[in-house]
Amino acid sequence: MSNSKDVWRRIDDKAPAYFGLSDRIWHMPELNYQEVRSAAEHRAMLESEGFRVTTGIAGIPTVVIGEAGEGGPVIAIMGEFDALPGLSQEAGNATETPIEKGGNGHGCGHNMLGSASLLAAAAVKDYLAANRLKGRVRYYGCPAEEGGSAKGFMVRAGAFDDVDIALCWHPASFNGVNRAFSLACVEIEFTFTGRASHAAAAPHLGRSALDAVELMHIGVNYMREHMPSTARVHYAIINAGGIAPNVVQATATTRQLIRAATLGEMWELVARVKKIAEGAALMSETTVAIRQLSGDANLVGNRPLEEAMQANLQALGGPGFDAADHAFAARFQQTLSPQDIAAAYGRFDLKPKDGEALSDEIYPLGAGNDTSVGSTDVGTVSWVVPTVQCRTACYAIGTPGHSWQLVAQGLAPAAHKGLALAAKAMAGVATDVLNDPALLKAAKDEFAAFRAKNPFANPIADDVEPPLDMAAH
Repeated sequence: MSNSKDVWRRIDDKAPAYFGLSDRIWHMPELNYQEVRSAAEHRAMLESEGFRVTTGIAGIPTVVIGEAGEGGPVIAIMGEFDALPGLSQEAGNATETPIEKGGNGHGCGHNMLGSASLLAAAAVKDYLAANRLKGRVRYYGCPAEEGGSAKGFMVRAGAFDDVDIALCWHPASFNGVNRAFSLACVEIEFTFTGRASHAAAAPHLGRSALDAVELMHIGVNYMREHMPSTARVHYAIINAGGIAPNVVQATATTRQLIRAATLGEMWELVARVKKIAEGAALMSETTVAIRQLSGDANLVGNRPLEEAMQANLQALGGPGFDAADHAFAARFQQTLSPQDIAAAYGRFDLKPKDGEALSDEIYPLGAGNDTSVGSTDVGTVSWVVPTVQCRTACYAIGTPGHSWQLVAQGLAPAAHKGLALAAKAMAGVATDVLNDPALLKAAKDEFAAFRAKNPFANPIADDVEPPLDMAAH
């Protein structure tokens, strides 16, 4: 770990500036593809560090990529900075108190995620230069992870074609490298068009698009009994046809998020959901237009890289929380149910500990199960390049993802400590790969063996454009 210790010292030196970056991004929560200010902050930091910067990859204005070094293997370190709607919350307040009613908030910790990844890339850049090593480190500032699948569009555009390994992380309640499992998903809008009419004087002349949406939802709900237990279907009504109940709604749109354990299972469900939409249109005498917005592949693990990342985490130990951190987290645990806390342990197959507010332990390699998982566009990257990611503790055990409690903890010292641990773990794996050709070969050999048996098609079709307007509703 001598090489890792060198790069870890560089992270310690740089960390305060990146805590500041994380905090600034927290204060400017922006939704999918609208992260103009956040991307500008990341670009400014890259330029100040001396990276060669590229923007606008894949037709996405808020993509920002910084590269440093020459020759050798290319190491991608992926970051994110998008927020979520409706989660505005005062920092440090253990009572739900929005800063702006209906405003956005960093309810998945992406303010931390991008900052730690950029910190790791900056430290590796300096390490390469100081040791005159061949190799390139590339920071990928990726927008729109929350359903926008920007990484999938970037993969389709060839942004990862020359990458040798890819690294990432995510804020969590625990520290370690969990089982590489996520759900493949696709997000699709179904827009029904009918005929407006006076709902009292001439209802027989109208054909309700909102009726079609409701009929579609009923059909999808009946389908739930007859799909794999790991599959999920969620929906949101994007356009209900207006606010006047005395008008038969001429247009209405539902957005469906369809998830399954594999791409094959997912596409089977998509076909069934489309049939249900067509049936709803037939029953309501409307028409339906179908628009795919995004799609993620399921996550593929890489054992050599996972072992390397776990070894770095074990050498580092936990984030190093102090009594003040634990007291702060305990305040937020009091807002959670026992079920929230038990579920957090259960997701990683860990035994609950009474009175534990924060975790400083490194959980076993591969902990976790196939339940209580979501989707990520890191999955699509993992099908085209050997990929590994870790989780580090940044908030109270039991804090639900996509919650106001997570937003409220985003500026705390504990968040900064988890951020720094993640940066060190990623930078440590990068230096391991740069100094150990055998590790790089093992990672690539395992990846090649997997792909030889598992052909891949990007879940984002060639004719699907980045949904730059998806957050406008």
